[in-house]
Amino acid sequence: MTAEPIAAEDFAPDSGRIKARFDRLRAEGRGGLVTFLTAGDPDFDTSLEILKGLPGAGADVIELGMPFTDPMADGPAIQAAGLRALKAGQTMVKTLELTRALRESDAEVPIILMGYYNPIYSYGVERFLADARAAGVDGLIIVDLPPEEDDELCLPAVRAGLNFIRLATPTTDAKRLPAVLRNTSGFLYYVSILGITGTKEIDDAPVRAAVERLKQHTDLPIAVGFGIKTPEQVAAICENAEAAVVGSAIVRRLEQGLDAEGKPTPGLARDVLDYVASLAEGTRRG
Repeated sequence: MTAEPIAAEDFAPDSGRIKARFDRLRAEGRGGLVTFLTAGDPDFDTSLEILKGLPGAGADVIELGMPFTDPMADGPAIQAAGLRALKAGQTMVKTLELTRALRESDAEVPIILMGYYNPIYSYGVERFLADARAAGVDGLIIVDLPPEEDDELCLPAVRAGLNFIRLATPTTDAKRLPAVLRNTSGFLYYVSILGITGTKEIDDAPVRAAVERLKQHTDLPIAVGFGIKTPEQVAAICENAEAAVVGSAIVRRLEQGLDAEGKPTPGLARDVLDYVASLAEGTRRG
């Protein structure tokens, strides 16, 4: 059954961090940097150290991946990150603990949980939404729930005060786009390439055209992800989109700082944060 759209007066989550951040970026005349990390990779303490450093390094929005054993939309880097986190004992409870700990040092940065529906379903939808709001989560990106399943999580999430952020892809045509935009809030995530994460280079020209087309149908900010790994690419994206999303490249940088046993080497967190800071410079060039 297709869910009915939520009335505008009911579509305002209690937390306005995502909207406030994009309003601020607009006022500053620059694009934003959305960063992705897998919760608990390579372990809880290192993950928390990096998370707490991201706002200072220039991350405008933080996506925190919920580890899952079957991440079908993710490429090798993020798949490996999820397995490392699970091996280190990461759970949904610990993922929410990470979010809560980050909130202790930063009350403004938007935090989005990204992943798949199965871990949420296993946790219990009502319990998950209540605990996520209490931990300071602002939004959700659930890659395997289409608009036709909005009753499962999207509508309950919005009523709980969470933004539900949807993905649009190069194959999202004019007929499909209204369904994608229905009940979407916070921003629209445009997947710039076909396929799984971290496996292809971004092609600037078609992405620009796609963003312009999407802007004809929505006033939501548009964040472009997949295939972005350099400050120059961030700058190019931010010329006509509101934000660039970098995930696999950051996860690979983290992986490079692990020893042969998968343990973090000294300076790993600092190296990852320095890389994020270099990416953030691109938001000021766009």
